[in-house]
Amino acid sequence: MSKKLHLVSLGCTKNLVDSEVMLGALSEYENTQNLSEADVVIINTCGFIEAAKQESVQSILNALQSKRKDAILVASGCLSERYAKELKQEIPEIDIITGVGDYDKIGELIELRKNGKVLSSQKGVFLANENHKRVISGSKIHAYIKLSEGCNQKCSFCAIPSFKGKLHSRTLESTLKEVKNLVKQGFRDFSFIAQDSSSYLRDVGVKDGLVQLIESIDKLAKEGLEIKSARILYLYPSTTSKRLITAICDSTIFQNYFDIPLQHISQKVLKTMGREGEFQELLQAMRAVPNSFVRTSFIIGHPSEEEEDFGELCDWIQTFCFDRMNFFGFSCEEGTKSAQLEQVSQKTINARLKRINKIFLKQYKKDLEALVGSEILVILEGKSAESEYFYSARDIRFAPEIDGEILINDKEIKEDLEIGYYRVKITEVVGENVLGCVLGRA
Repeated sequence: MSKKLHLVSLGCTKNLVDSEVMLGALSEYENTQNLSEADVVIINTCGFIEAAKQESVQSILNALQSKRKDAILVASGCLSERYAKELKQEIPEIDIITGVGDYDKIGELIELRKNGKVLSSQKGVFLANENHKRVISGSKIHAYIKLSEGCNQKCSFCAIPSFKGKLHSRTLESTLKEVKNLVKQGFRDFSFIAQDSSSYLRDVGVKDGLVQLIESIDKLAKEGLEIKSARILYLYPSTTSKRLITAICDSTIFQNYFDIPLQHISQKVLKTMGREGEFQELLQAMRAVPNSFVRTSFIIGHPSEEEEDFGELCDWIQTFCFDRMNFFGFSCEEGTKSAQLEQVSQKTINARLKRINKIFLKQYKKDLEALVGSEILVILEGKSAESEYFYSARDIRFAPEIDGEILINDKEIKEDLEIGYYRVKITEVVGENVLGCVLGRA
């Protein structure tokens, strides 16, 4: 009888890559969605903000209630790295507590468990390379590629550098080898990710590492590598150059997708946040790129954000039309500079979130309605979770999950639809659901 594994990956897509490495390292296990029948249960936690920490702890407690008595419970990831001793004290039933340094050694840790509880805190942060086996989850056509770990930025609200350390980039050669390996497995669409992707290779003295990556991927495609599309997530204003924007625009593979979390517009608040870099000209350059897609995120209620600062942000987002925006209520993280400042009340934060979300939703619905009648290139991923009668697709520029879904309910071609690239006409918008008809293969 085969051993069974149940893995829950919480938090960001960077965490997902690490979860996929663990799945690869435990490939002798059969994956099961039924937690109660698993021999090993892994909760790959997130400890970035308070809400994520609560979700992680609750997931661990839920696993304790549902797992078999003899099943091994593993808590890995960021929460385990930051609060290993606290987890050991508060939830002693956890069998293995491991942080962010040894995802590839999960098999060895499970073996060690036979001799007692395991509390592992390997120095350094694990960064997957082309030699680590990964089991890609969630898609048969798309994969994430992690470029680096750690961060050299000094944002006053962020705890990541405290437990993930300084920026550490993998080599360009390693990155390209992993892309080639995944293309051989049938993957055609890629999202390149890091805490600060635009600083890729700066730790080894290369200023425009992303430009080199883009040019190298384009070269491989011209030489016959069957990669069809890609995008970059998480650009930082002070390390994003106009040369990078031009390289993305000129690329045959990289989509005109610009994900640049700004966090605020008020110069006073940005200074308190420890954020550097002028971004107005960068945004204009991004928007000037044909068929560009620009997304950002803002923190609402950071210490020093007064009503005047919030009003400035509300006014500004109505003058620059983003394709997507995320708003996060400020989370006070211990050990950060922002935690030492006078806090904005949660009641005020919630009220501001409600107001600014209302502004964006009005823009968003208007943009969706404008799509009706347009023809776009999409990546069809398979059946939609929305209904068995729909196929799920996304605009070729979109990152999976975060940018939206296009529901396919009609086609003008006789052949059956399958995972791949298609031309689609947007036929209708119902609420926030976008419906399309397949015109043909792309």
